[in-house]
Amino acid sequence: KSSKREWKPLEDHSCTDVPWLLLFILFCVGMGFICGFSVATGAAARLLSGYDSYGNICGQKNVKVEGIINSGLDLTHKKYVFFLDPCNIDLVRQRIKSLALCVSTCPRKELKTLADIQKFAETNGSTLCSYELQPSEYTTDPRAPKLCPKYPVPESAPIPFFHRCAPVNISCYAKFAEALITFVSDSSVLHRLISGVMTSKEIIMGLCLLSLVLSMILMVIIRYISRVLVWILTILVILGSLGGTGVLWWLYAKQRISASADETQIAKDNLQALLIYAISATVFTVILFLIMLIMRKRVALTIALFHVAGKVFIHLPLLVFQPFWTFFVLILFWTYWITVLLFLGTTGSPVPNEEGFVEFRMAGPLKYMWWYHVVGLIWISEFILACQQMTVAGAVVTYYFTREKRNLPFTPILASVNRLVCYHLGTVAKGSFIITLVKIPRMILMYIHTQLKGKENACARCMLKACICCLWCLEKCLTYLNQNAYTATAINSTNFCTSAKDAFVILVENALRVALFLGKVLIVCSTGLAGIMLLNYQRDYTIWVLPLIIVCLFAFLVAHCFLSIYEMVVDVLFLCFAIDTKYNDGSPGREFYMDKVLMEFVENSRKSMKEAGRGGGAESRELKPM
Repeated sequence: KSSKREWKPLEDHSCTDVPWLLLFILFCVGMGFICGFSVATGAAARLLSGYDSYGNICGQKNVKVEGIINSGLDLTHKKYVFFLDPCNIDLVRQRIKSLALCVSTCPRKELKTLADIQKFAETNGSTLCSYELQPSEYTTDPRAPKLCPKYPVPESAPIPFFHRCAPVNISCYAKFAEALITFVSDSSVLHRLISGVMTSKEIIMGLCLLSLVLSMILMVIIRYISRVLVWILTILVILGSLGGTGVLWWLYAKQRISASADETQIAKDNLQALLIYAISATVFTVILFLIMLIMRKRVALTIALFHVAGKVFIHLPLLVFQPFWTFFVLILFWTYWITVLLFLGTTGSPVPNEEGFVEFRMAGPLKYMWWYHVVGLIWISEFILACQQMTVAGAVVTYYFTREKRNLPFTPILASVNRLVCYHLGTVAKGSFIITLVKIPRMILMYIHTQLKGKENACARCMLKACICCLWCLEKCLTYLNQNAYTATAINSTNFCTSAKDAFVILVENALRVALFLGKVLIVCSTGLAGIMLLNYQRDYTIWVLPLIIVCLFAFLVAHCFLSIYEMVVDVLFLCFAIDTKYNDGSPGREFYMDKVLMEFVENSRKSMKEAGRGGGAESRELKPM
């Protein structure tokens, strides 16, 4: 029945998916309970001030813990946590495997011997060895090597607000990474990668700035030359792909010919990386050509939609700022989530561990609260993103289905937010919950895959990766369908399932989503090619892999952030156009809502279909959609 009923855009508004809104509110109440519980039972002082291995909170008087020596001390003047071996990471238990003490001052310079540690204690009054040793005993007591820091003691500085002494030397972070990155079996490779990043940090910063500038330029260009933009992007991507692939093969051939027997290992790594880049660019270029060949018949519709999208941004300039507001809200929520997580980490009672030190552990069902907290991170984050999609969809739908543009609301975006809050929060909650249901199993499988790395057989590894890949593809498909379901809800005030079904039926008949992808490809390829040309001058002493990956990822994220709002507007316009052409034909009483540019496209398509119909054959069937 829903597929045959008449669509009545913006004529009737009703509340949708109310039970899901109630469920979401109950879930948020549960998140609030976790927050209250963690703040009430977790020691905020332990989080902010830190505590030593004996359960003493730094910067205050403490209560004695039964069975633990050195507990219950008065550490009022010792406000910073200092780790005797800060680079010793226990990856399995996810903690620093080192004795922690409270000290009055972090060592601001490297201390190379016990004598230096003793001099630092006498000068600054900050004892870096265990509490049972006096500074005068640092160089004479036989227990000093075990109870004092591992030397040389690296230069460190206190972390703002959290009173922990953290090493400032990059070599310590390399050791952190060696423990965290389990797939690197040769630590020398990791050191070369990190040194490559540090050596090329100016180039990386410059290329990231380049990607930001290119994205902003493309946003301006899209707005003012939308009619020819698709052809420009297509030509630039074709030339760029061919040129970039040719340059990569030329660089590889040049370095291969000039390679000598005594070249450095870094130069050999760069040559191998260059071959991989060249092969990847060749495969990518071929796939891109095939996609563009398949979608060539959609260029006229894409141009028309881009032109209308440019008009939408002229009438609704505040749409440009939607990603920034969403990002700001997400940052606030993520800050709250991390704070509560840290408080959860400090809840529990002090318990002696096998090493004789203190750990704070929760007992019973409460120790599983963090699972609920993780689900909350995913669901609420997806809910915030879905609210942005519904807001943009509502504003664009209002623009499209208002025949007289001068009759638009003063602020269509605020009107869309008002409709969202009053009628459609339940639909947004349901759509975001569906994405959460797909994300959680994928994250669990990724965690299992990480934990079993190197232990499982080839068949199990292949099956795990296949499941992760399938869930990722399903998540992307559902995300796209959800966005169009929100558009259908904004048009007709139907519940989520009805809207998703209606949108799916429309979208099955029509396919379009290439032009803005080409824009992202252009920005990433331009930034990546510039990176290769610049890093080529450092090929003998700087390894390329990690700097180039960082630059390309940042370029894609920046391009996605800038173009996602335009992509969303084009998607909403496309669905509105498809609905308009399906239920209206331009006759009296069934007039089109569309812009004149889209009407010209419809008329041209009708003429082409008539000519192709007279000619007969498969071409007429190819032109039938739209």
